[in-house]
Amino acid sequence: MQDETDPTGEQEQSLQTPLQYLPGMGPVRAQRFSRLGLRNAQDVIFLFPRDYEYPAAASKIDDLQEGEPASLVGKVIDAEFVSRRPGRSMFAALIENESGVVRTLFFNQPFRSDQLGLDQCVLISGTPKMNGMRMEFVHPKVTLLDDSENIPEPRILPVYPLSDGIKQSQVRRLVAETTERLAGDLVEVMPGHLRQDAARELRKCGVDLQGDLASIDVALKSIHQPLNRQHLFAARTRLVFQELLVMQLALAMRRRKLTTDLHAPPLAVSTMIDARIVNRFPFELTKDQKTVIGEISRDMARQFPMNRLLQGDVGSGKTVVAVYAMMLAVAHGHQAALMAPTEVLARQHYQTLSQTLSESRVRVGLLCGSLTARERRTVLEETAQGKIDLLVGTQALIYGGMDFKSLGLCVIDEQHKFGVAQRVALRSGGIDPHYLVMSATPIPRSVAMTLYGDVELSTLRERPPGRGKVNTYLAQDQWKDRWWGFVRDRLDEGRQAFVVAPRVSVVAGDGEAGEDVASVEAVFEDLCNGALADYRVGLLHGRMHPEEKQSIMDAFADGQIQVLVSTTVIEVGINVPNATVMTILGAQRFGLAQLHQLRGRVARGGHEGHVGVFTDGDASPEDNERLQVFEQTDDGFELAEADFRLRGPGDMLGRQQSGLPPMRIADLIRDHDVLLAARSIAQSMIDSDPELSGEGLHELRRQVLRRYGKRMDLGDVA
Repeated sequence: MQDETDPTGEQEQSLQTPLQYLPGMGPVRAQRFSRLGLRNAQDVIFLFPRDYEYPAAASKIDDLQEGEPASLVGKVIDAEFVSRRPGRSMFAALIENESGVVRTLFFNQPFRSDQLGLDQCVLISGTPKMNGMRMEFVHPKVTLLDDSENIPEPRILPVYPLSDGIKQSQVRRLVAETTERLAGDLVEVMPGHLRQDAARELRKCGVDLQGDLASIDVALKSIHQPLNRQHLFAARTRLVFQELLVMQLALAMRRRKLTTDLHAPPLAVSTMIDARIVNRFPFELTKDQKTVIGEISRDMARQFPMNRLLQGDVGSGKTVVAVYAMMLAVAHGHQAALMAPTEVLARQHYQTLSQTLSESRVRVGLLCGSLTARERRTVLEETAQGKIDLLVGTQALIYGGMDFKSLGLCVIDEQHKFGVAQRVALRSGGIDPHYLVMSATPIPRSVAMTLYGDVELSTLRERPPGRGKVNTYLAQDQWKDRWWGFVRDRLDEGRQAFVVAPRVSVVAGDGEAGEDVASVEAVFEDLCNGALADYRVGLLHGRMHPEEKQSIMDAFADGQIQVLVSTTVIEVGINVPNATVMTILGAQRFGLAQLHQLRGRVARGGHEGHVGVFTDGDASPEDNERLQVFEQTDDGFELAEADFRLRGPGDMLGRQQSGLPPMRIADLIRDHDVLLAARSIAQSMIDSDPELSGEGLHELRRQVLRRYGKRMDLGDVA
């Protein structure tokens, strides 16, 4: 049998000791534990519990009350496995401690016979009932204990992630022993005065913290072996704050770097320039639009680049604000670029700008993938010569050969469609342009402070007058005939309609077994030959050639097509004011933000809108919490917060969008107040000590640069 102890015998342990040389490990067991991401002793110490068990005070068997939850610590003294027939089994075990014996029963859990062997120490928790003359637990929660883990007093038990061949008790022992032995060797990155300041700020932000933040060794011992809930809360607060502080310091460094190292053309607004731009709009700006334009104008007047995120609900008028900013750049003799995620949206922006500026001397250009080589060459040459003032395009703007004569402003629409590298690439050039990104997907505040912590935030909540109300209905499948009748009535009134399906087509093996997967091609055929056979129906999806897509969108916008059957290619930016009805099929396949974007395509004129939501297969929309939220509110900001609660931050903080490493212990939903405190402390520290060169801050600075330096381009900070 292979020896799994340290083959070198006793040796001095350190934080960098490889996993296999830790007491009780060896190469075989270390290989299994490596699946948890553990390589050395320090990794073990920072393997945070994913949950905790809070056992009730261990009861005496004589004191058990039928129907009252209880916990017992004891040892298995007898066990029996009975298999009546295939798929039907029962396992019974007698658990004894100094106060008596109880029976535990498990049905159809044959693995219990291997788990609960004779003399196995266990903690069982459940609700006992009387069976004959003896108390009995049916399917209690079972925690396996080593002999050394007997619990004379109830204590909180950490629950760690596991992998094949690893028991919870093994992980607990490894982490507890390693932390107790080596936590004191960790370098403290938060000196005492910083922990005191942080504690005051945390309390100011509503965190119920007693005393100062714990030192790192005390916090780590308490996170793994908490004495009580208060100690656990204090330990977690310390570790969460440190993780968020390091991130917020990096963001604050980047904000400062943008204001000191980069130089942009100052583009101040005058009364004359403002009047000339505003007069281009055939409508009155909303109060929110005027406020945001003021914020952007102040930023663009500075000699360092504006770095601002403009978020607003569907139909709040973000494009108008962007046009103002671009015209401000042109008024000072510079160029502006607007990048959109799709060619359909880019062409729509191009048409809008061309119409708005048709009687001016401002020249608008379009650069997208469907241009011929000659057309593309002409656009590139005229942009480089400064003959094009406003250039609208897709990702083609950043793929080689692009040279502006004097780029003063970059606007990126639907920023969440682009990765960090793409957004940065558009900024490169002879001068540092101002930078404005727009999102019609409202972002929860805690995410904005994380994902866009180096960006100033502007928000449009107010909708321009003249927008119709949108009614949303969760519809049962049996209502479809009535619904199509309702759609026909709206078409007969002269309105237009969208029908959205989640897929282009269904091929063999594409869907799940027995699943009715809506596809846009199948829906198009069904409607043309059935419910909408008497109407002009068009088909649109992302696999079409760009010119064909544009032709269909133009026909729909002109009213030649009454019903547009489409995938989510119409999700953003499509503006057809006469469209008032939308049917969403397979709605359970869409996220809340996507559903809200789709809904924003109807009632963009003065007519009331209607959205019917259907699900595929046997799924019922009433059983889907996300769809219920969608039906109940049309406020994009409320939906964003709800989506964040339902899905968590994972999707929003994905690598492509943020470029940030994942949180190890912080939770942006749960720890919002801690995030506020960390942001405040970080900004104060960088304002007073930009290099973090103060007493005791050297290790903190090293940690910031090690974790975020490359991702945020902080390598040349001091």
